[in-house]
Amino acid sequence: MPAPLSKLQKYVLRQGLESAGYKVSKKKLIDFYNQRKIKPKKEDQINIITKSVDRLINRGLVKGYGLKTVKKWFVWQVILTKNGLKKARELAGQQQKLPLKIKKLPPKAGLRHRADRPPMAEKLKIK
Repeated sequence: MPAPLSKLQKYVLRQGLESAGYKVSKKKLIDFYNQRKIKPKKEDQINIITKSVDRLINRGLVKGYGLKTVKKWFVWQVILTKNGLKKARELAGQQQKLPLKIKKLPPKAGLRHRADRPPMAEKLKIK
């Protein structure tokens, strides 16, 4: 069983849920530390955010967009995956939609098919 999500990881998922296209830039994630009274150094904030986003990517909750070098990924933006969207909604307390399959009912015997019906102009008597 994976470890529980940290406050920062929950913040990333909530921000993704609230934003258009479920996208969050890394610059917006720095706001997480602006809300806190005790803040780590700027350099440490970026490192913590990077590690946290990497862990979310490894769990399959977000996709990262950025640049890959030989040794390291530089992620600029993250987008929620389907699993991440489910988890974010769960954190927000929204009700999940059930995957219901709707079956088409067979046509009733008394109804005429579309091909048998007169055109709309004739039906409404439009000239």
